[in-house]
Amino acid sequence: MSISSSEVEKVSLLARLRLSPDELARMTAEMGQILQYMRLLEQANTDEVQPMAHPVAITDVFRDDQARPSLPRELALANAPHHDDECYRVPAVLGET
Repeated sequence: MSISSSEVEKVSLLARLRLSPDELARMTAEMGQILQYMRLLEQANTDEVQPMAHPVAITDVFRDDQARPSLPRELALANAPHHDDECYRVPAVLGET
């Protein structure tokens, strides 16, 4: 089973791509090659392969959270163009507040 140029055109429209006739022909050929490769992969025996979410083991590389002294609030707000006693003041983005 190969892919037709009309199917590639439909995919390009869904992807919001405008393909010229030359690009459409090239993409049809390339997608056909990809599908041939997928058919080759379908022949691989995977009966003994356990399903996995990721091909390699993933470990958490983050350090443990530990409370420690930080910058005092007054210093953090010192260079802000607009602030109150607690936080930065910024213009409203979603309308008036």
